[in-house]
Amino acid sequence: MVFYLIGLGLGDVEDITVKGLNIVKNCARVHLEAYTSILCYGLDKTNLEKFYGREVIEADRTIVEQESDAILKGADKEDVALLVVGDPFGATTHADLVLRAKQQNIPIRIIHNASIMNAVGCCGLQLYNFGETVSIVMWTDEWQPESYYDKIALNRQRGMHTLCLLDIKTKEQTVENMMRGRKIFEPARYQKCSEAASQLLTICERRKAKGEECAYDENTMVVGLARVGWDNQKIVYCSLTEMSEMEMGEPLHSLIIPGETHPLEVDMLETFRASS
Repeated sequence: MVFYLIGLGLGDVEDITVKGLNIVKNCARVHLEAYTSILCYGLDKTNLEKFYGREVIEADRTIVEQESDAILKGADKEDVALLVVGDPFGATTHADLVLRAKQQNIPIRIIHNASIMNAVGCCGLQLYNFGETVSIVMWTDEWQPESYYDKIALNRQRGMHTLCLLDIKTKEQTVENMMRGRKIFEPARYQKCSEAASQLLTICERRKAKGEECAYDENTMVVGLARVGWDNQKIVYCSLTEMSEMEMGEPLHSLIIPGETHPLEVDMLETFRASS
């Protein structure tokens, strides 16, 4: 039998491919990876179950990353599927699942779909001009990493665009609840373009205070994207300072720092320029 990794795309239940839908309807078990992204109705599996006409088992971070054998169990005897928002290989966790399945000699099939990695072309920037993608994490008072800055700087030096994936916090626990073994989780949090822009400006200020040259400044033009692939998708082209105050609405958000741009890219970006 087969273990299937099936991409759901970016929008709603209807974005699954015809091939993926047929597989889902015929699998013995169907799991939903429920922590690396969301669809337009959140991650309420009820919508999926109604559309597929079958049960969908939610798999959170703990199950996918630490108890993956529970998902793969029986896949050597019956068809099992894991549904992933976007494309199956949008997160390294899913590659690990594939490796585990291979180690158990379980046949694997991948059903691809759209993801933020290719859908960012909607803003007009050409995909082959993107450099390394970075992840911007939410800062706390005690933890403010800046490692992603170096990758942004390198992309800028090479004239490449940088896609910044913004942080998602789902089913997070406080230190106290973890230590006490209490299954109490904090409300889901999704980083906004404005928060990411503010962090980037702070990093720049710190670099300049050290006498270093920053790879960008407050006037650097950036692209904010919200809910890509949804009916209420929003794209805004503005300065980094303007983005730090921009309200992009509900999640999910992504941020792009353009590198060198082709005239056609500029023309497209200008159609999304924020109103002054």
